[in-house]
Amino acid sequence: MTDVLDELYATLQARKNADAQDSYVASLYRGGLDKILKKVGEEATETVIAAKSGDRAALVHELADLWFHSLVLMAHKDVPLAELTDELARRRGRSGLDEKAERPAEGRPRTSRSK
Repeated sequence: MTDVLDELYATLQARKNADAQDSYVASLYRGGLDKILKKVGEEATETVIAAKSGDRAALVHELADLWFHSLVLMAHKDVPLAELTDELARRRGRSGLDEKAERPAEGRPRTSRSK
């Protein structure tokens, strides 16, 4: 699976230099962060609706859209996949309740800058 994500992420990075008339992803980048965030929000909402509908195929489709647009956001902000997988690995084997309790009061995750 990581090969698919690595290849997709590389393609998304390459689309930063593509013509917005020829590439959907390039058009998202040209629209800026707000346009990308709007798409992530739309896909999250559609994922929730699909999950509630009980239609497994629709849920898988919407999850793929959500992951895709989340990866567009990551590429736009130059967050490498390794940074995400490192964070997930860091959380492995830890209680979600413990991890949440360690967050700063405002609910943002701790980073090397905020410790």
